[in-house]
Amino acid sequence: MADGQNCIDIVELITEYIEGTMPAEDRERFEAHLRGCRGCIIYLAQMRETIALTGRLTEESIAPEARAALLMAFRDWKRAG
Repeated sequence: MADGQNCIDIVELITEYIEGTMPAEDRERFEAHLRGCRGCIIYLAQMRETIALTGRLTEESIAPEARAALLMAFRDWKRAG
């Protein structure tokens, strides 16, 4: 991770940070950026909330139309990759 992180770096590394797999030196720089960037602090909080909420979803709790749309989106994404 380069010195002088910007918000794009933070967005790209957020999963590694949340999962605790980021090397200590990179984590220090990541957290230094967070201390000075309200936007990234909010983004981190939103990602944690999203993870918490989606972790409670069950297949039965998703409307059939939403389930079909999600499956189609992932099929299309997989074909594009």
